[in-house]
Amino acid sequence: MHILLVATAYNSLTQRVHAELRDRGHTVAVELALPGVPLADTVRRHTPHLVLAPMLKTAIPREVWTAYPCLVVHPGPVGDRGPSSLDWAVLEGAHRWGVTVFQAEDEMDAGAVWASVACPVPPVSKSDLYRGEIADAALAAVLLAVERFASGACTPLAQGPARSRPYLDQSVRRIDWGTDATWTVVRKLRSADSQPGVLDVLLGEEWYLHGGHPEEGLRGAPGELLATRAGAICRATRDGAVWIPELRRRRVPGQPRPVKLPSVQALGDRLPPLPELPVAPDATGPAWTDIRYREEGGAGFLSFTFPGGAMSTTQCRRLLAAYRDACARPTSVLVLGGRRDFFSNGIHLGVIEAADDPAAESWANINAIDDLVEAVLTTTGRLVVSALGGNAAAGGVMLALAADEVWCRAGCVLNPHYRLMGLYGSEYWTYTLPRRVGATMADRLLHEALPVSAARARGLGLVDQVIECGPQDFTAQVRRLAVRLAAHPGTRSRIAMKKAELDRQESKEPLAAFRERELARMHRIFHHPGAPYHALRRAFVRKETPSCTPAHLAVATSMRTTAGPAGAGGTAAAASAEGAASRPHD
Repeated sequence: MHILLVATAYNSLTQRVHAELRDRGHTVAVELALPGVPLADTVRRHTPHLVLAPMLKTAIPREVWTAYPCLVVHPGPVGDRGPSSLDWAVLEGAHRWGVTVFQAEDEMDAGAVWASVACPVPPVSKSDLYRGEIADAALAAVLLAVERFASGACTPLAQGPARSRPYLDQSVRRIDWGTDATWTVVRKLRSADSQPGVLDVLLGEEWYLHGGHPEEGLRGAPGELLATRAGAICRATRDGAVWIPELRRRRVPGQPRPVKLPSVQALGDRLPPLPELPVAPDATGPAWTDIRYREEGGAGFLSFTFPGGAMSTTQCRRLLAAYRDACARPTSVLVLGGRRDFFSNGIHLGVIEAADDPAAESWANINAIDDLVEAVLTTTGRLVVSALGGNAAAGGVMLALAADEVWCRAGCVLNPHYRLMGLYGSEYWTYTLPRRVGATMADRLLHEALPVSAARARGLGLVDQVIECGPQDFTAQVRRLAVRLAAHPGTRSRIAMKKAELDRQESKEPLAAFRERELARMHRIFHHPGAPYHALRRAFVRKETPSCTPAHLAVATSMRTTAGPAGAGGTAAAASAEGAASRPHD
């Protein structure tokens, strides 16, 4: 079937639906619903069998849904209506939620229901929930709706009683530091963590606060800044405190949209002297930190979580230091990652954009992540496993490929390419990507620049094992598999072979040569003021609306037209795989 995806942005859910429908043999194209571009004309060019809207902030025009079958994905259960469905669920502490696929009609969110799938709501941020449980439910509902539509034998069911709630604006999100309890503050922050943030006054200026983690040990006058940790600031509540990882200055009319940054960097010289309270990765207890290390049964687990999956120069260096410490431990398996949500999206374009010298910061950042990848590639004293509980892109994918094995949750989406940001790429990809999928497929993945589902990644050889589980269960599943791998009789022999394999590679072509060639290309891009990278980076971090749909998305494709042989030379097999408040996106 020929399906046209219509979306406000090519966000994580749109990417996942795109990849999964293509996997199932459908021919799929994507068009962005952009201001000034008549959607009716756009749809008419494609003449689709079905129009599907995974993330759409505006209504589908009558002239479209009367001419073509149009299904809309709503991140709420049947009967829930309104533009801030998921925000309200997180803010009010809902334990169960769902996703509904309904037919477009005049009244928003009121069409007949083709499918609805329920899901749990763990105590996580809105964007994490959206990319996890909501995305799983949405994909299941979309596949069911498409199957029912294609059968021609199903009739959608009219909705019954409904509750329509208003847009969750800043008057509701506002934090009263004098009266709000810690968990009330956390829910407000988490309900707006990616977008739109919580508008607040901090040090006499207006800022949007992004993300929130409870702090149990610190106390102060409500609203007082207490400490810093890993780029975050700690602010006192009525009965405790919260850590706020990121800030974004309120936009000045006529000025570009400000960049979301680590809180300490955003405040800069405005920040008063505060104690830095680091938490060692191997510390026990509930204290929030973005890097953790644990051991169990001969396996070490180095987990990390950075907002939006972006890894700044500082974050890469901190993670590298923790990695080296982990390699000094008496384990036979080291798991890198393993938490839910993003694994990594590579270098931190926001920090780069805000730097006084973006070219210099780009250069520092790419070298810092290359140092981390090099450490993984040259680890010979244990097996290293990359465990992807969430999506990965660009240098984040290549970081994962540096490991001996790659395990991936079934709901992950991988974007193993750089060209949409105008970059050649580094992170030793010219060594690791062809090693896994072959040179021909590596070129195809980089050129097509399309998302790859976990199942497709497994078929290509990008991933060794796909783990079928929900986001909340991924860490436990990884722990069980890693402990079993550490105890496997063949693990010691595999470790013994790693040094010989590295020596053979170094004698054939040193890893440093791959890095040198990649960085030579990247240096020219970073330091050329006319390179497309600079404008593309700026548009990305400042969320500028594109003028048209990228050409590679608007072309209808399926796996039947893009698939090719996975190529030879894979690594060892596994031991046993932003937007509106109503439709949050990356």
